[in-house]
Amino acid sequence: MFKTSLTLSSVIVAAMSGPLLAAETETSLPKLQLAPHLTVSGLSSGGYFAAQFHLAFANEVKGAAILAAGPVYCAKNDLMQALGNCMNQPTATPDLPAINQYLATQQAAGKLAPATALADSKVWLFSGSADATVLPQVSTALYQQYQQWLPKEALRFINDQPFAHHFPTNQAGFTACDKSESPFIASCNYDASGQLLSHLLGAIKPPASQASGQLVKLQQHQLAPAAAGQLAAEGYLYIPESCASGAACRLHISFHGCKQDVSQVGDAYIRHTGLNEYADTNQLVILYPQVEKSAMAPFNPNGCWDWWGYSGEHYATIDGPQLKAVKQLVEALRQ
Repeated sequence: MFKTSLTLSSVIVAAMSGPLLAAETETSLPKLQLAPHLTVSGLSSGGYFAAQFHLAFANEVKGAAILAAGPVYCAKNDLMQALGNCMNQPTATPDLPAINQYLATQQAAGKLAPATALADSKVWLFSGSADATVLPQVSTALYQQYQQWLPKEALRFINDQPFAHHFPTNQAGFTACDKSESPFIASCNYDASGQLLSHLLGAIKPPASQASGQLVKLQQHQLAPAAAGQLAAEGYLYIPESCASGAACRLHISFHGCKQDVSQVGDAYIRHTGLNEYADTNQLVILYPQVEKSAMAPFNPNGCWDWWGYSGEHYATIDGPQLKAVKQLVEALRQ
């Protein structure tokens, strides 16, 4: 995710630091009974990545919720395209014909799931009308992109809320809804987690008043060989008591934004979006993978998910290192 007060160039390259995650107990993973299909969500760079993951693995991913992001492959493997047409330039205009042609070529080559696999997905998109980091017209291009693949009733686009660039919640004590400030979680009297889950999953039960499951550290490099050099050493998994006890549960992956991993905002994103409270009452396991924050090779000092090509030209296909790594994490959880 990108802070609105930064210049365009520093949005991606400025190094940041933040509080460390409160101590968590290392716990052996229980044997989980996970459904074969899963859903994903993400904010800003995490939103871009969630959509990439959806297109890459649509045979398995049957729902995607994307907040404050533009079309898949918007940057076209070019940082200047990312800065000029995929974020906050007033003249930003994603080149949808060229982008979609690239994606169609990758689908035909088997480097993305076939377009037909997207047809039975559900997608929820959110763009705050006061978002000055990823402008509304950029998110509208994502909506237009998904219209080619999904039936009208499966696609929902929320763009009438006067919110800044953040994850909106109905929880008190976070930043004002018209501000885009760390930890990029805001008190808006708006339950984005409930809205997105109800669209992706259908009827859901109200959230628990307080999360009561386990938050487990995952050794990402050990579980996913492709994670080395791409993801942080540790990721996190929220497991409700029912799922830990062997109940059949569904998996949801939540991708943080830039400057929102645990090294920069502590446990704010993995504890306070509201997803965990819904997980407890709806038998959901929530995976919170963490991207590697690095000063070089790759140059990713803000801890962004790769949506412009810093991990290689195939970043938006099944050959992308980060897509491979997260897919391997999912496979490890199912063993």
